[in-house]
Amino acid sequence: MKLVFLLEERSMKELLDLLLPRILPESVTFQTVPHEGKSDLEKSLPIKLKGWNEPDVSFVVVHDQDFNDCVELKQKLLQPCQDSGKTVLVRIACHELEAWYWGDLDAVEAAYGRDVSKLKQKAKYRVPDRIENPKQELKRLIPDMGQIDGARRIAPHMNIDRNTSYSFQVFVRGIRQLCEGRA
Repeated sequence: MKLVFLLEERSMKELLDLLLPRILPESVTFQTVPHEGKSDLEKSLPIKLKGWNEPDVSFVVVHDQDFNDCVELKQKLLQPCQDSGKTVLVRIACHELEAWYWGDLDAVEAAYGRDVSKLKQKAKYRVPDRIENPKQELKRLIPDMGQIDGARRIAPHMNIDRNTSYSFQVFVRGIRQLCEGRA
């Protein structure tokens, strides 16, 4: 089995290239395909799904929620997927990829050597998926953190099973179920 991840941006590719080997069974291969933002991903989705004719391939679409309604966004992304007849899992990162980092502040601390794990106790950060602008909040704490560099530095330290971001846990659970043929 092969999983093809259709991603909104390169930072998600960098993160997943390092995380997926720790999530997927050894028998499952993967390919990550970044896009140049939301509109590029949405425009190319039906084209890629229609044109990809490799056998035993399933697809995973990962998109940031930003300020969209999560249910509406997922329905919008599912439509071309259903029309393709292919096996496709759609997952939304609430609000942005960086919320997944807030779900594992120990990893952020290990990556940057900054004492940020104490923020887990603050009500504002206790539920990572409710942080409205997680990228901006992280940038305030770690001004030198870039999107791609951040993904590369934080991913090796992330604890997949203890991440407190609900959208991250839904992503991981969906991937595992897809690999088991239950998605």
